[in-house]
Amino acid sequence: MLSKLLQPAPATAGIALDLFAGAGGLSLGFEAAGFSTVGIEQNAAACASYRENLKGDCTCICINEQTQFPRADVVIGGPPCQPFSRRGSQKGKDDNRDGFPHFVRAVHEVQPAIFVIENVRNLYDKHKLYLEGILDELRGFGYAISLDVLNAVDYGVAQNRERIIIVGHRHPFRFPAPLGRRYTVEDAIGDIMDVLPAEPKFLTEAQDAYIAKYEKASSFITPRDLHRDRPARTITYRNLAGATSDMQRIRLADGRRRRITTREAARLQPFPDWFSFQGKESEQFKQIGNAVPPLLALQLAQAVLEALWIQAYSEAEIAERNELRGSEAKQQRSLRAVSE
Repeated sequence: MLSKLLQPAPATAGIALDLFAGAGGLSLGFEAAGFSTVGIEQNAAACASYRENLKGDCTCICINEQTQFPRADVVIGGPPCQPFSRRGSQKGKDDNRDGFPHFVRAVHEVQPAIFVIENVRNLYDKHKLYLEGILDELRGFGYAISLDVLNAVDYGVAQNRERIIIVGHRHPFRFPAPLGRRYTVEDAIGDIMDVLPAEPKFLTEAQDAYIAKYEKASSFITPRDLHRDRPARTITYRNLAGATSDMQRIRLADGRRRRITTREAARLQPFPDWFSFQGKESEQFKQIGNAVPPLLALQLAQAVLEALWIQAYSEAEIAERNELRGSEAKQQRSLRAVSE
């Protein structure tokens, strides 16, 4: 079912420009909704995966001040999140990997009907002043801004993955409604998780001992193994490729633990089985862990498509919406200041 659901639909919806595209998780969802896509990504292996699996092309460059952006109806992307991630340096705007200035410039130059940004929740929780500055700049280009925190588990993904989604629009936009059913590890990989891969990567006795010590010290109620009857924890590059206590792992019936494979990780995102990742195993894990879940991307793309069919706001209506949002944000900041 997933393989059919994420197949590219006839390209009748317009052009989506995907910045910091990675392997193409966002683009995959937008192509399935009927958009044609153009990607820009600096990592060669991720670019190769995009070109291998997507109908659109991907330009392999590092976006800088001289980058020329093609025409597009929609601009989408996940500016590098390491500057804002809880596991990253948290330097935010002072980190030279911050891709937001380039995304803002792309929106200003391309002037799409709608743009969509995906990023880590920590950007909203810990870097709100910086985020508000970015949003004010985007509002100045004539967009109404809608922001929400979505959990991929509510949209058909067998994984708890909270991300902020920012949508700039000139047409009335509504975020997709949750599906009402939460999928589990069993739904995603139940048919393959008990089958040993050709070269299984079992944890060593030393790793098992370290994990047991770590979990005891951290007061974990249950081990951080994958559980069939629950969604997975957030898939990241660190907990896929790293030999740490936080790694995504499967506990076998005989008590041994093994690291999950790239295919198992891809299904948990979930990428269809026909999607072929390029590069070394560590590069494939990075592409999977950094991707926007394609099923969530599909539902966002469908919401974008629905919005484009609705008559655009007038400039006065956009200004009124932004003024209302600004007042709500100021009120929330005042309430926090009082409570502190």
